[in-house]
Amino acid sequence: MDFSWSELLVIGIVALIFIGPKDLPGMFQQFGRFMAKVRAMGREFSRAMEEAAKETGVKEVAADLKKVANPKSMGLDAVKSAADKFEKWDPLKPAAKPAATGTAPLTPPPMPAAAAAVASAAAAAAPGSATAALAETVAAKKAAAAEKAAAIRAAREAPVSAAAEPPTPKRGGRVRKKAESGTGEGA
Repeated sequence: MDFSWSELLVIGIVALIFIGPKDLPGMFQQFGRFMAKVRAMGREFSRAMEEAAKETGVKEVAADLKKVANPKSMGLDAVKSAADKFEKWDPLKPAAKPAATGTAPLTPPPMPAAAAAVASAAAAAAPGSATAALAETVAAKKAAAAEKAAAIRAAREAPVSAAAEPPTPKRGGRVRKKAESGTGEGA
C-alpha cells in the first residue's frame, strides 16, 4: 500500500474520532500484526513458486532460452564486426595488394591513356574475371568517346571555307539556305 503522509494524517484523525483515544493503540497493534502476517504469507508464496519452478525445470529452460538468444551463439557478433569494418572502410585508400608469388606478371596490350587509367584503377581493386572484362569494355568505350570528342572539337576549331555560305533567317524566324547561283527551280 502506498499512502502519503497527508492521507495517513486524515486516516489517523478519522480513526481518532470514530475509535476513540482509548482503543486507538490496541487497534494499531492489531493492524501491525495483520500486516506482518500478510507479508509473511507473501514471502511464503514467493518461496513456494520458486521451489515449484526448480522442480519443473523452468529455470533450466530459461537458461537455455538465454543461451539460444545470445548474439554470439547465432553468429551475429561476426555480422556486427563485418558491419563495423565496412563502416570504417575508406574507398579512397589503396587496397592491400597480395604478396608476389615469384611469377612474372602478364602484360596487357597497349591501350589509350584514358583506358589505361581506368584499367589500372580496376586492377588495383582486384576484381574477378567477369568484372575485369566489363571494366575493360567500359574503358574501351570511354576511350572511343574521348577520341570522338577530340575529333569533334578539332572539326569545330577548323576554319570555315569561303564556299559555304551561312543560312539566312526568314521573317518568321526560320532559317533557309540560299540557293546556289546558276541552278533553276525546275532543275
